[in-house]
Amino acid sequence: MTSNIIPLGQAQHGDLKLRQLTNFSHVKNEHVIPVVVHEFIQASSEYPVVFVKNSDNGQFIPVAMLGLKPGENLFAGEDGWRGLYIPTRVRTHPFHLMRNPHDHDQLMMAIDENAPVVGKDEGDALFNDDGTESAYLERRKKQLTDYFESGQLTEAFTALMAELDLLVPRSLSLEIRGESISLDGVYFIDEAKLNALSDDVFSDLRKRGFLPLIYAQMMSVHQVQRLASIKAKL
Repeated sequence: MTSNIIPLGQAQHGDLKLRQLTNFSHVKNEHVIPVVVHEFIQASSEYPVVFVKNSDNGQFIPVAMLGLKPGENLFAGEDGWRGLYIPTRVRTHPFHLMRNPHDHDQLMMAIDENAPVVGKDEGDALFNDDGTESAYLERRKKQLTDYFESGQLTEAFTALMAELDLLVPRSLSLEIRGESISLDGVYFIDEAKLNALSDDVFSDLRKRGFLPLIYAQMMSVHQVQRLASIKAKL
């Protein structure tokens, strides 16, 4: 079903309810999902966290790899999520942040009206009978706001990794049940370049709390083999 993302408002959506997200069809064809720095440690325990380049502006974006090739998501099953940690970008569905058409400096909450979890008969109400936002909607709005704010720090972290020339391209080759798979276009933080940084720069990374993020990303590379193992069993 095609998405229909429009600004959320009580006048138009006062009677809407949201069922619990158990079907992840909205990301079933996405093999990478953007992640923010506050997710690195949790995400790296299950997924390879790598960097890809935005084809429009050349900027790097950190993502969690959920599959080994485009169109493949090894975790979005019909019966639920086949993993312990669900990336925030997946959990915020069907909500989005969009620019206010009347003031581009402002963001506003939007909803995908065509999402299967959206309805009027069952689930958590978005608005109270008096038209005010429900406690459920307030929680979902905070989740989205926190994700956006973490995205700002993520952009700063990623830009610094690029500025320090720590991101290097890697090509990985795997063979699964006789199928050869090559992974290109992914970037990792290079350990040798990290170790070659001056003491002052390394100390600055530590003071800014970036070292745990760097190490989480570097260690997560081993999760590629986990993806291969999952794929081999499906």
